[in-house]
Amino acid sequence: MDKERLINPDVQAGDDRVDYTLRPKLLDEITGQDQIRENLAILLSAAKLRKEPLDHILFYGPPGLGKTTLAHVMA
Repeated sequence: MDKERLINPDVQAGDDRVDYTLRPKLLDEITGQDQIRENLAILLSAAKLRKEPLDHILFYGPPGLGKTTLAHVMA
């Protein structure tokens, strides 16, 4: 199979750029997971009012649920 394929399952250069442009950048842009989003909004606003950093948060669960996206939004 030396032929170059049009569809290739391997990661290509530039694939990660598309992934990051599609991710939400604000908490309000995240769809679904309403309870988690509301809890995070309360935690973030309370930390801002106290002018203190947010305590540690651990996201866990199977792949594809948005844990990394939530972490990026919070950062």
